[in-house]
Amino acid sequence: MTDLRYPIGEFSYIREGTSADRAGWIDAIAAVPSRLRTAVTGLTERQLDTPYRPEGWTVRQVVHHVPDSHLNAYIRIKLALTEERPVIKPYEEARWAELADSTGPIEVSLRMLEALHERWTLLLRSLGPSDFTRTFYHPGSKLDFTIDRALAMYAWHGAHHVAHVTELAKREVWR
Repeated sequence: MTDLRYPIGEFSYIREGTSADRAGWIDAIAAVPSRLRTAVTGLTERQLDTPYRPEGWTVRQVVHHVPDSHLNAYIRIKLALTEERPVIKPYEEARWAELADSTGPIEVSLRMLEALHERWTLLLRSLGPSDFTRTFYHPGSKLDFTIDRALAMYAWHGAHHVAHVTELAKREVWR
């Protein structure tokens, strides 16, 4: 692996998903809380405060970032389901990672992620094929996102951050 920022590669979205793609993406999203919890189980405070790459976030910041990000995604999807092409509010994720709640115990964020993903996957599994074509507009990227694309991106996003932790643990021989 040459680029520690992207341990599973950069996100790529080629086409609208099939029902099988969507089921896989939803299953991947559903698995994120347990995969992240497993990745951090047994880590010491020093290890949690280790950056996953030079000038990168610490493991602790990564753990707190995932529910922050996924909560935003959940809300964006709900907006897309209930409004016509809503304009979403971008947020400064790097600055969020510097706030005091990103330095606290990770258990709070792990529990938050578990509850969030339980609701999120319940919602996602209830959607019909046409729901995945609904959109929201992201003014930061100046792109319209279908729910389909958001689903693929957040399936990748969860695996991406779990890999930050697991790859660091391998490199540092923590396990």
